[in-house]
Amino acid sequence: MKPDKGTLKKSKDTRLKKINNWLHLWLGLGSGLIVFIVCLTGCIWVFNEEITSIFEPENNIAYQAKPVLSPAVLATIGANAYPEMIPAYASYQQGKVVNLSLRKPGKIVRRGGGGVMLKINPYTGQVIGREISKKGETDFFRFILNGHRALWLPYDIGRPIVDYATLIFVLILITGLIWWYPKKWNKSTRDKSFKIKWGASFKRVNLDLHNVFGFYAMVFLLFIALTGLVFGLRWFSDGLYWVTTGGEKLKESRRMKSDSLQAVGAKDSKVAMNILWQKVLSENPKSMGFYYNYPDMTSAASTINITVYPTAGQFYNSRSYTFDQYTLKQMNRQDPYWVPYEKAGFGQKVRKMNYDIHIGAILGLPGKVMAFLASLIGASLPVTGFLVWWGKRNKKPKKPTDINRIEKNTSQTGELTSKPRFRVQVKMEQS
Repeated sequence: MKPDKGTLKKSKDTRLKKINNWLHLWLGLGSGLIVFIVCLTGCIWVFNEEITSIFEPENNIAYQAKPVLSPAVLATIGANAYPEMIPAYASYQQGKVVNLSLRKPGKIVRRGGGGVMLKINPYTGQVIGREISKKGETDFFRFILNGHRALWLPYDIGRPIVDYATLIFVLILITGLIWWYPKKWNKSTRDKSFKIKWGASFKRVNLDLHNVFGFYAMVFLLFIALTGLVFGLRWFSDGLYWVTTGGEKLKESRRMKSDSLQAVGAKDSKVAMNILWQKVLSENPKSMGFYYNYPDMTSAASTINITVYPTAGQFYNSRSYTFDQYTLKQMNRQDPYWVPYEKAGFGQKVRKMNYDIHIGAILGLPGKVMAFLASLIGASLPVTGFLVWWGKRNKKPKKPTDINRIEKNTSQTGELTSKPRFRVQVKMEQS
């Protein structure tokens, strides 16, 4: 007899389920440690600004209804404090100090790579604090970010490992949902799928933590993982932009260059910075933060870049400008970040929102709380998953039924002795 269609379908479904479960298990075991580190450091990073505000209260400056110090004034403050250095960039968020980065001429400033950071009252110009970084030196949150991005390995080595482990994590989440989904829905399966049986054994509670918490956090973890891939995998970033824009190619943020032929007779750099600063402020009078770089006088092609942030703690609606340092003309950038949010298309808006989605800031404080909890659950999944696997792997086999003993007992009464001898085989659950 040929098997009916129902039997064939059931056999096929069982085979696919086994493949899915095999992928979930071994992809999880292979990437578990990396996922644990990335998720744990990610949930710590989410509240880095809030934590810093608590432990460094001197950096909090109450908002005042008056203009903050101009770029020229800040540069003068930096020159008075460190005459041998020049300003590199300044950043500010309403309610905080202005961070003014200084560097030696001809040197590029990177965190942990030398330079001085002055913390300045944005209204009075008082230097509240200073950070002198030495080569190889890093603060706590920079250490956390280095682990999140590259596992504290050299960037060229660690970054690809994190990127592809994150891609594997996306597959793990999908295969986990398929594994979680019960064959039949009834009260028993609903309870197992959505509730944790806290009073049960450790193994059962651990399994519930893995399945139930994993299900509740899955959507948030998918958004966090996919937005993370935008930063790391170029082919994924280009592909996502192509899909969300309806076929547009992502234009590179190419390095702009000032027209060095116009250097003769150009305005002093401090004057130029103030002119451009006032221009940007007039177009964005309600901005609550900014970042701008001072032109590098050792590089004739250096430009002036200014970014303003309309909302404190969010970046999606920021507006970026690039100017020629000599002619002060605005240069036409082609990347999505140049387009004002209100004028951007759907795909451009998605790209501008990417970082805020990644850390949950797109929904404000509630969103950051959700991102924190989801990342914390994400860090727990490799641990609980490993314990589930280890428990099954080391599960003690059940003892087979002793049929000889049954036969001995029945032979005394004369029953069953005329029947053929048989053995009962107990199917062992494979780990």
